[in-house]
Order: sequence, then C-alpha cells, then structure tokens
Amino acid sequence: MARLILSLDNQVLAEYNMTKERYTIGRLPDNDVRIDNPAVSGHHSLIINILNDSFLEDLNSTNGTYVNGKLIKKHALQHGDVITIGHHQLRFSDQQTNETDQDEFEKTMVIPAGQQNADQLAKAEAAAEKAAAAASADELPDDDSAAAEAVKLDPNDAAALQEEPKAPSMGESVAQESVSHTETSHGIDPANAPNALPLAKLQVLSGAFAGRELELTKALTTLGRPGVQVAAITRRAEGYYIVHVESGTEGDFPLVNGQPIGAQARKLQDNDVVQLAGVKMGFFVS
Repeated sequence: MARLILSLDNQVLAEYNMTKERYTIGRLPDNDVRIDNPAVSGHHSLIINILNDSFLEDLNSTNGTYVNGKLIKKHALQHGDVITIGHHQLRFSDQQTNETDQDEFEKTMVIPAGQQNADQLAKAEAAAEKAAAAASADELPDDDSAAAEAVKLDPNDAAALQEEPKAPSMGESVAQESVSHTETSHGIDPANAPNALPLAKLQVLSGAFAGRELELTKALTTLGRPGVQVAAITRRAEGYYIVHVESGTEGDFPLVNGQPIGAQARKLQDNDVVQLAGVKMGFFVS
C-alpha cells in the first residue's frame, strides 16, 4: 500500500495510507491531506491512484508543486519521491517496491572495496582533501585552520580498505571510530552520525532504478561502473565532495547540474543533480 508522509523542517507531522482512488492536497478543510499554511492553495494538488500506479497533478496552484526540487504539472510518482508544497514536504512511499530492487541498484552502482583501485582512490581522496582545505581557508580565520583538516585515506590503507579507520576529524562523532570503509552501503546508524554535518543521500532520477535512494553515511562512497565512469563521494566535516576516479574515455568526467566536474573535487549542494555512468541522481541534504 502506498502512503504519504507529511513533514515540515524534517519533522514528521502525519502519515496517510492511500486506500482511495483520489486524494486532494490543499489548505481548505475539505482536502484529504490538509496543509494549513498561507503558502498552500485551497486545492493545491491531486493524486490519482490507478491500480499500482499513482499520478500527481498540480491544480493550477499559486506557488506550484515540486517533485524532487523540480516544478511539475503532472508527474508519475515513484517510491521515494519528495513532493514540496509551500514549505511542507510529502514523501511518497510505495511499499510494493521490492527491497531486492534496492539491493540490485546497490550491486550495480556501488563499487565494493575489494574492486576499487587503491591508487585511484588515493588520488581522488587527495583531490577532495585539497578542495575541502581550500574551502575552509576561505571560510575560517587562520587560527582556526586546524578545523579544516579532512579525513585522510593513506595509500597503504586504501590498498586494503579493510583496516580500522583513522580517528574522526573535527565535527565527527567518536562513534564513527568503529566504522570501516567496508561498511555496507547503508553505512553507520544515522543516530551515530556527526552532528555538525547533516545527513545526505542520493536519489536516482532516471532509468530502471528511478526513486531508489542511497544514504551517504560512509566516509568514502565509490559509485559508477568500472571501465565506463567511476566517481567517489567523500563525507567530511566541511561537507560532501564528489571527485572523478576513472573513466573509459579520457576526459569523460561526471556531470553536476549538466557541467563536467573536471579533475578537481567539487562540493555538492542540496538539490544538485549528478550524472554518472548514464544515471541521473539527485543529491539531497536531510
């Protein structure tokens, strides 16, 4: 059964099991999902359920209806879609989605530690470290430069990627000391994640795995298809950085918002669209 989870500022307000064919969303009391906020139109949006499919339609609202950060008029909902109406969010959850499909996505796009090239990873990590240090130098006074230190991946450690991780950097919790780079793609328990940096995730926006999500809780997540295009996303106190690792064609870099990232690491921002190995993914900060 599909359901909608209503939230505001990451606080869940209500959940709705979608047992009917039509659900209206709006500010007035006669809506199935009422959002009493001036930014929401009286009858803002409509969801129609047909068999196993759900379709969202904007009802000519004043401020528009957004799905995963994009303005829509009509949209076929996928598991994990985030609908933004005014200042509120509605997450569409389709329980009919098989968790095996999620596992298949991870097997396809997330590269296990044992299949990674240690030298390439060391170069990628160094590029991310350099970018983070440069960003911190612009933001912090000189006497706070120590706070810009990033989590470093030693080339010797990268070759194994099985050893105990290094001590956490500024902003990371001590609970991370027991988490290795070989942790599953689900990473650490979000409850133990660093408080200084919001949790983030990737959500697939195109292809057979559209709607699938991957939480970026590891210090280093390597994604892509070896021989085609591979990138790494590093999680550090300064933010999340994406850096090119390797590709089958020289100069074939991943795209962020349609632009090649080049050889330098790039800091990801909320709602960025990453295109890697032919797959579009949205980057969202919790």
